[in-house]
Amino acid sequence: MAGIDKSSIRETVGRILQDTQLVDVHTHVYDPELGPVLLWGIDELVTYHYLIAEVFRARPELDYDKFWAMSKQDQADLIWQELFVKRSPISEACRGVLTVMHALGLDPNASDLKGARSFFKEQTARGYVDKVFKLSGIKKVYMTNDPMDDMERPGWEKGFERDERFMGVLRLDPTFMEWPKSIGKLQAMGYDVEPALSGKTIAGIRKYINDWCDRLDARYMAISLPPTFRYPDKNSTMTTLVEKTLFPSAVERGIPVALMIGARRLVNPGLRLAGDAVGKVNIESIERLATDFADTRLLVTLLSRESMHELCVTSRKFKNITPFGCWWFLNNPSLIREITSMRFELLGLGFIPQHSDARVLDQLIYKWTHSRRIIADVMAEKYADMLDTGRLLTESDIKKDIDLMFDVTL
Repeated sequence: MAGIDKSSIRETVGRILQDTQLVDVHTHVYDPELGPVLLWGIDELVTYHYLIAEVFRARPELDYDKFWAMSKQDQADLIWQELFVKRSPISEACRGVLTVMHALGLDPNASDLKGARSFFKEQTARGYVDKVFKLSGIKKVYMTNDPMDDMERPGWEKGFERDERFMGVLRLDPTFMEWPKSIGKLQAMGYDVEPALSGKTIAGIRKYINDWCDRLDARYMAISLPPTFRYPDKNSTMTTLVEKTLFPSAVERGIPVALMIGARRLVNPGLRLAGDAVGKVNIESIERLATDFADTRLLVTLLSRESMHELCVTSRKFKNITPFGCWWFLNNPSLIREITSMRFELLGLGFIPQHSDARVLDQLIYKWTHSRRIIADVMAEKYADMLDTGRLLTESDIKKDIDLMFDVTL
């Protein structure tokens, strides 16, 4: 049987990965029928919170309140001038904007955003979704759906003809993390809950979860937790809600739970969404959850580089844990390369290499363009090491492996 020559591995892996339509398991992009919650276009792209944090470093005298009082277009113009005109845009967030513009045929050397804005005025939301999916090589995305969001919920309550490329995911941290503030909204939605985590309240939240899983056709449930999260913890309302409502509902419905742990919220409130930071995670809590809910698949991503190594080791011990993606501050080329290599070495093919976490539709283009190249490089290195042992490798082997990791059905 003839196999691939070692000298051609990188080209072959890159070509196959580039030609494969992938599934993005975690995004903040939405079916266009949901209207304003789907963000797209140059002003949304340039005012992404990574770039907002970066512009305050470039202009430390800039007042937070004055910045937030500006229109989005004025914010975008300021960021473009400071980060793309006055300076070389070499950060990963800046590079991402340039990658999108290049893919769309826009001028990344422009002195202003007038040309880009003219291009986007000619686009429709649905037509642009088609364009972005084609350019990014994505065939399906999993959304992040929050019934507590007053902009998103009415669309679901009204109902609409769904685009089958957008899969529902019930996000629960706005309900749990803000308890008891979320009680009023739950009551207004018709659920019988009270501040005390009584049997009535637990039953009311379970009903809320099941009703919205049905409405969304949710393929999994997700929660973002702080690094201080501990399980078990009888003194924590958040942990009690996770233990008594989230996981029993997942068991009952037979769907996975995605745990995204490690964000320290608003360490700098002036930056708003850009003001979050990172903390190390208590791995023992994940191990206990994996033990106590052994029949539930846990999709886990963490925000700390150090915690990612611990997660790899823990995943070797629990078959129901699947690490996924390089989240947020880890979604940078040097760290994607390191984490992906470590996962191959410790877990073989038993992980989901990447998700975009895109908050702006356009970001699917750059996040997958950049990640595909890095992952192809790492896979080629691991295949080359395998060939050194005398093991043969064919194109069908590579295609099979890529489909196994990227064609994710939840």
